Amino acid sequence: MKIRQIQELLDAEIVCGDDHLDREVYSACGSDMMSDVLAYVKDQAVLLTGLVNTQVVRTAEMMDMVCIVFVRSKVPTQEMLDLAKENDMVLLKTKKRMYEACGKLYAGGLVGNKTAK
Repeated sequence: MKIRQIQELLDAEIVCGDDHLDREVYSACGSDMMSDVLAYVKDQAVLLTGLVNTQVVRTAEMMDMVCIVFVRSKVPTQEMLDLAKENDMVLLKTKKRMYEACGKLYAGGLVGNKTAK
């Protein structure tokens, strides 16, 4: 799925990275616990989270993620924006809650990580 489709499915606002919306992503993960993201995420996933701190972007960078979606209208800090821009990441924000956002992406064809238990 292209990031552009994620943005449309979630009626999300592009916070940064609008020049990378045609990137393909293959899985998604919803979590506010970055330790779970580090343990279970693979394959250029999209991260959906309500956590707003620089650790989110650093974790996404370590996991080769290309897109972070902030749920519940959370707004990333300027420091987070700067880090995301340095790493060519797309940041989106949506009014939807985590449960609904994950459900919409799954129903739209974006799967979770198949090796996670």
